Amino acid sequence: MQDSVLQQIITIVLADDHSLVRDGIGALLEEEPDLDVIGEVSNGLEAIQMVEDLAPDILIIDIRMPELGGIETVERLNENPNLKTKCIILSMHDSEEYILKSVQAGASGYLLKDTGKTEFVKAIHMVQEGGKYFSGDISNVLVNNLFSSGKNINDKSTSKERKSNPFDLTNKELKVLELVLAGYTNKEISEKLKNSKRTIETHRFNLMKKMKVKNLIDLSKKASEYNLV
Repeated sequence: MQDSVLQQIITIVLADDHSLVRDGIGALLEEEPDLDVIGEVSNGLEAIQMVEDLAPDILIIDIRMPELGGIETVERLNENPNLKTKCIILSMHDSEEYILKSVQAGASGYLLKDTGKTEFVKAIHMVQEGGKYFSGDISNVLVNNLFSSGKNINDKSTSKERKSNPFDLTNKELKVLELVLAGYTNKEISEKLKNSKRTIETHRFNLMKKMKVKNLIDLSKKASEYNLV
């Protein structure tokens, strides 16, 4: 009976370069009787070493860290067929680019840092049982990409096929470009795409930087020249 109980415990390693974040997540998870945080690290290289040493069931890792970021860490861990640890990326960003790169690296989940406790625990259990978990609007990004590409999202060739323009704009940036050129304001675009105004401003800044333009007229000319809309 005791062995059966022990087998149900899900062991977890936390990787985040902010100790307050690790403390907060650790305190949250400790309230669950079947979750056990067995280690904490502050960068990707340490995460790899701890996963190899402790073989936890789950690695919860921040997307941006010193030494080695979360996506690169997950990718390296998945290159080792002997490691069975499943990885959940934790991030402040709902960027389509980050999400798709995380999935292609082998992550089983992607959670935003403002995820509530109920969803957080649900994600851990689902991933442990062999499923995938992507919170909120993130799942919609994945589904939309899957249907638009017509390919398995885990196929790394997807990232190459998405580069259908010389500026390597993401699908979200292309959509923002289309709406900007249609005359919509940032506020109107945020309402249409169900993103914050600040997120839309970031996408707009990024696409103009990638296309090397400084105003709407040049943006329109270049978009027309390369048949982007």
